[in-house]
Amino acid sequence: MTKASSPSGSIEAPASSLSDASYDEVRAAVRAQYGQVARVGAAACAPACCGPGPVLSSKLGYSAEELAAVPDGANLGLGCGNPQALAALREGETVLDLGAGAGMDCFLAARQVGPRGRVIGVDMTPDMVSKARANARALQAPNVDFRLGEIEHLPVADGAVDVILSNCVINLSPDKRAVFAEAFRAVRPGGRLAISDVVALGELPSHLASDIAALTGCVSGAASVDTLRALLRVAGFEQIRVDVRPESREFIREWMPGSGVENYVASASIEAVKPASAEARAATTAPAPLAEAKAEGTCCAPTCCPPKGAA
Repeated sequence: MTKASSPSGSIEAPASSLSDASYDEVRAAVRAQYGQVARVGAAACAPACCGPGPVLSSKLGYSAEELAAVPDGANLGLGCGNPQALAALREGETVLDLGAGAGMDCFLAARQVGPRGRVIGVDMTPDMVSKARANARALQAPNVDFRLGEIEHLPVADGAVDVILSNCVINLSPDKRAVFAEAFRAVRPGGRLAISDVVALGELPSHLASDIAALTGCVSGAASVDTLRALLRVAGFEQIRVDVRPESREFIREWMPGSGVENYVASASIEAVKPASAEARAATTAPAPLAEAKAEGTCCAPTCCPPKGAA
């Protein structure tokens, strides 16, 4: 497989134009790549993973203390930010990490929520889940639970968590609408999202858009800021904030050296809150079709897009 495409040629597409088979092809490619990383380490990445490598994780915003606090093998050098720091976690909270990998962000979150709190990590790659569970045993972290599952079909109960984290994983999903709908279901009213991910700054050249390494490398699956805002609003979230980090070009250029990917995607911090009022969910009952938002302000008008410039 060289690419996963819809009839329009786009990886991120409305469910009506991307077949279940294409979804499965995307997931299979991602699962294969990151399963290999789990088995042999970051050396399996180049050039098809997102992250600067374990030695350079400080570029993502992790402190030396945080990096020293996780067990060997938990830091695979994957990601594009530090979502657990963004989340301002509190003692006793229940946290869900979408695409938990080997568990690094889960273990850091567990330090913040304390013994009365709980952290659940979900990953669709069996080798990653096995590695994360081994790391949890090594760290003696009984309040961290790793589960095998897809982020589009989360293995958690409704309203079970206070905070949802994710680090450079949602871009890999072929069905981001389902990811945010599931996140809304899983988080309690008043709960929040704290996500680090890549966003599209412009349309990729065709040779990158069709490159499987660009997909598994967190480039060609990235959605635009407008699309992410629309998806979050359709799911039911409020207080949406997407902050692009221009300085991320420094490490993104190393994902696919010489390709110029740093001109087309950037890391961003993404935050949102589930309304405390259950009635607010009514806004999501309409079908609200989603599009790619390649033209600003036309992503799914007139049914779901925020006005130009809205958060």
